[in-house]
Order: sequence, then C-alpha cells, then structure tokens
Amino acid sequence: MLIAGIIISAAFGAVLASFLNVCIDRLPAGESLLFPPSHCSSCGHRLAARDLVPIFSFLALRGRCRYCGVKLPNRLLWVEVVTAALFGFLFWKYGLTAGLALALFYAAVFVVLTVIDLEHYLILNRIVYPATAIVVVVSIFLSPARFIDSGGTDFSGAIASLPQAGILQALIGGAIGVALFALIIIVSRGGMGWGDAKMAGLVGAMTGYLVPLAILLAVVIGGLLAIGLLVLRLKKRKEGIPFGPFLALGGMITVLWGASIADWYLGRFW
Repeated sequence: MLIAGIIISAAFGAVLASFLNVCIDRLPAGESLLFPPSHCSSCGHRLAARDLVPIFSFLALRGRCRYCGVKLPNRLLWVEVVTAALFGFLFWKYGLTAGLALALFYAAVFVVLTVIDLEHYLILNRIVYPATAIVVVVSIFLSPARFIDSGGTDFSGAIASLPQAGILQALIGGAIGVALFALIIIVSRGGMGWGDAKMAGLVGAMTGYLVPLAILLAVVIGGLLAIGLLVLRLKKRKEGIPFGPFLALGGMITVLWGASIADWYLGRFW
C-alpha cells in the first residue's frame, strides 16, 4: 500500500510539473497560464497529447521539438523528475493525510519560485502573495506547530508561553521572516532584494515560530555554496547568486525536520 501510494504521488508530481513548467515559462513574461495552449516556443506548433507525457516525451524525443527539431531546455525534464521525487518522498513521510496535501503545495510553490529565481533573478509577487494568503488561511485548520515535523516535543514545550492559535503562528512567523530579512538587506546594503524579504515572509507563515531556523539554514547553505563557487572559480566575487533557492531549501528542511533540529539544539546547548 505504501509503495503504491509513493508511485501514485510521484506520478502526480510529474504530471503537475508539466504545469509548473508552464508557470515558470509564462509568469515572468506576464503571459496567461491558459492561453494559448501548450506549444513550441520556437515554431509555435501546438503540442499534441503524445508530446506532453511527463518525462517520457522528453526522453523519447531526445529533448527536441517533434515539429521543428529545436533543442528544448533540460530544465523541462529536471523539473518533472525533481517534482516527482519530492512528491513520492512526501507521501512516504506524511501518508494520505491533510499534512500531505499542504506539504505538496509547499513543494510545488518552492519549485516554481526556485527555478524562476535561478533563471531570471526574480521572486514574483503574483506567486508569493497568493501563496502566503493560502498558507495563512489553511493555518486556521492546520497550525504550523501541528504540521511541522511532528516528532518535536521539547521545542513545543519551550514555546508554550507564545500564542498557539495556528493563524497567529503563521502571521507572527511571517512578520518575523520579513523583519529578519529586512535587517539582512539593510546590513548587506542592497546585497539582497525585497523580493527575498517577501519570500521570507512566506516561509515564516509556513514555519511559524521556527522561521529563524529556516532563515539560518538558508544563510548557512547559501554562504557555504558561495564560498565553494569562489574557491573553485566558478563565480566571480561581484557576481550575484539568487537567494530564493536557499530560502526554499531552508524552508522545506524546517517543515520536514525543524522541530527535531530545534530539540537537538536545545538539548545540546541549553
């Protein structure tokens, strides 16, 4: 039963990833997600159903358009593969629960934000604002403390004096996320943008009181990667690195294992 659920969830992720690729292609350009229907961006030919089978169509066509032969971006394949893997893993962790639906939503939003930021250095309001609103509304029924890494116990006790209503946690977490990132922006003197601060607010709404951990993870992982790229001379010192992907990674790690990480830290150092 578990294996079947993982396979079905992964297949759903691959199918949804086709739409996520449409979002990634069209939202930065301000285009409609519905019209025109899926087509080759080079020759304009409308794609048939056989051209839209996730993963398999790309591999069967060897990454080229069936009609004009132009090379398709490898990103189309990797978004489908990564999303399928994420969805399969999330079913393994949460099972068929309300938490699974929320985790799948988080993963889909993070995939779109990550790829758009990598390709265009943009974090779009038209994604962040609606996603934040959805997270806040859902928090009325499923609070971050109940959803995030349910194995955490000590940390839950450590924050018992703070407001526990789900919507309050989401709003406070979002406010903390924006405030912390505003401070980072001021200290870095424009090294990061306000789009990052808005995304930090989204991550805060998702993770509640654990948002400082999510941002810390993002900063540490991003810093280590930047140092590695400089050492290997793959990036010049003045070249920017989009920070959205690290916020997405820090946020997802916190959602999955945040309370356990906080418990470990409190037990070891406090």
